[in-house]
Amino acid sequence: MKKIISHHLLFVAINTVVISGAVSADSSRASELDEIIVTAQKREQSLQDVSISISVAGSEEIRERRIESVTDISAIAANANIKPAIPGLMPILTVRGVGLNDFNAANNPSTGVYIDEVSLSSLALLSSDFFDLERIEVLKGPQGTMYGRNSTAGALNVVTAKPDLEAFSARAGGMAGSYDTYDIDLMANIPLSESFGARFAAKGIDQGEGHWTDSASGKNFGKRDVTMTRAQMLWLPSDRTKVFLKLEDQRARNELGHAEFFGALPTATEPDCPGRPECSNFVGYSDTDQDPYRGAWSTNPDYSLNQFISTLRVDMDLGFSALTFITGSIDFDRSYSSDVDASPARILDFANTDDVSQVSQEVRLSGEQDGIIWQVGIFYANDEVKTTYSGTHTDMLNTTTFTSARQEATSRALFANAEWRLNDQFSLITGLRATKEKKSNIGSTTDLVTLAPASFLSMTPFGSGPLVMASVDESIDDTSTDWKLGLNWTLEDSTLVYLSASQGTKSGGFFTGVATTNQQLIPYDAETLTAYEVGFKGRSEDSNISYEASAFYYDYEDIQTFASDQSGAVPVNRLANIDGATIYGLDLQARWNSNVVEGLSINVGAGLLDTELEAFSSDGVVIAKGNEQPEAPKISANIQANYAFNLGQSHRAKLSVDSYYQSKVMHNALNSPLATSDGYAVYNARLMVYLSNDLELSFWGKNLGNKEYTTNANSQLALGNGFRVYGAPKTWGISLNKFFQ
Repeated sequence: MKKIISHHLLFVAINTVVISGAVSADSSRASELDEIIVTAQKREQSLQDVSISISVAGSEEIRERRIESVTDISAIAANANIKPAIPGLMPILTVRGVGLNDFNAANNPSTGVYIDEVSLSSLALLSSDFFDLERIEVLKGPQGTMYGRNSTAGALNVVTAKPDLEAFSARAGGMAGSYDTYDIDLMANIPLSESFGARFAAKGIDQGEGHWTDSASGKNFGKRDVTMTRAQMLWLPSDRTKVFLKLEDQRARNELGHAEFFGALPTATEPDCPGRPECSNFVGYSDTDQDPYRGAWSTNPDYSLNQFISTLRVDMDLGFSALTFITGSIDFDRSYSSDVDASPARILDFANTDDVSQVSQEVRLSGEQDGIIWQVGIFYANDEVKTTYSGTHTDMLNTTTFTSARQEATSRALFANAEWRLNDQFSLITGLRATKEKKSNIGSTTDLVTLAPASFLSMTPFGSGPLVMASVDESIDDTSTDWKLGLNWTLEDSTLVYLSASQGTKSGGFFTGVATTNQQLIPYDAETLTAYEVGFKGRSEDSNISYEASAFYYDYEDIQTFASDQSGAVPVNRLANIDGATIYGLDLQARWNSNVVEGLSINVGAGLLDTELEAFSSDGVVIAKGNEQPEAPKISANIQANYAFNLGQSHRAKLSVDSYYQSKVMHNALNSPLATSDGYAVYNARLMVYLSNDLELSFWGKNLGNKEYTTNANSQLALGNGFRVYGAPKTWGISLNKFFQ
């Protein structure tokens, strides 16, 4: 670990020396650290006063660093791992080793994702893009009492920029970059009266090329055509009432990327198998070009997404308390194809559709009396997910299949939270949430038996099908109680020390993927996480530094994870429960504005993890205690250095460099070597030139070392193949932003 940290510090030190060499010691007047305001506990607080480990990015950092989707979160939050199930699709967010290793739209993320306090019920909804944001908060550790909705790992709190009634403002921006990419970003904040205003935002992305190439046709994949619009209205009908309405639409017509193939069988030129692209699958294909972004694939890369979100929020001051209503509605649909065998053969090819609709309502009262800051409320949500998989398996199993699922979930909850001020230094934190959830699923997989002489999947003769191989029509009920107990100790030097114990629950559910027996569709149980944490936060005004550290221990029970099930004609990876795991680690963060070199600031974060799974059974074989939890790197770190300086007599500029590192990570509970990603580090940089107070020109690059690194890997040796998903290669661009006041 010392070697890793020293490499990152050396990287920052070199850049610091280069960019500060011309700065005189006489110009060492320090700039003060800005206070960061968050709403992690559903009220505005200074980050330093919240007894939760939180990583935050504000609007300026989000825009400058081009944080555009969930996949960028790890760049700002250590101990947060992102794994795309397919390039450009379905990011899986794991925090402190807790996450859902699944790819089905009918499942809920283990890290609750909230946009303006409306939860996203489906993994599919995490594929959308960000624009015009005020803040992103990554809350680590169970957040069940405040957030509920399956937030055992933590919560991702996304806050859009709201209308401002004080003054008109607007922004117009554009970007041109690598891979024939252009975007335009517009915003207008219009106060129409002292009590009514609106904010309009839009963003369009047009990417003419991708970084994947089909070796057979020479065709390029990865184009993007995305349009996002948002309208928000703020109305103050009285001094005591605030009404906020948001309408948002997003449309994407993209091309998905592809994974890199690896085979199971040795060839004449590659005896070291399985696991290499040069090894072959069962139909004789191998990939010998040694380019992770080049291969031969058999599916259509077209991806279509439509999403509409509406949010209504009403805040009323009742005198003794504040009453808040939040109503959210989401309609989402998409279609895409996936080449799971990553080869030109039609072995595991699927044309998929997902349709998600959800409605949620939260009502809460909050106030402060007699030294008690309190909050009580009720929550209701109804989600429906329809998903289909049209499978083509003609080159090995001589058939096609159709899988469908219709899942409906209804959730109801009561919650209460309170902070009891015991004296000037100590506060007691209590929280309780009772949730009742019902899920139903109607689904099946059918072998269509489309080719003569027979389907080799179900061994059904041609003309005798179709055959329903697996089906389910079942409901489950989950009742859970999440809780939190904590103690805050505020010292005179602006330091907060906190202790907490909490419990979060993720409800049970159904596997909605391809199945060949009814057993593979048996519902899985709820999982429970009990967390113990100690931490401190502080800031030194003299040194212009803020810092925080936390140590945690998790007792994780009935973990929902993929298990291999060979009860049918072919092996199926399906969700099941294993007994449990223990997790412990550290989160470290610091921000520093230099009082030696004017204009220099550094942000750094680091995460350490140690995970251990209990013994579990897979395909009738007992796996001994000691395996690592999937998607849980032992070390992760991020660092950013900014240097603001004068450029000539009339212009200002800022140079920023940042890096993210994570160590080796396992992608399944079996800790298969072929389902493992090695550690990697990526480096990014930006130069921003302020041509005037309202005109900004920037030059930026991501993954400047053009590092080839994997973010996901899947071994399917029983079917002769596997695949690896690679992160994006080097990209660059030039951006121009004009601000209007």
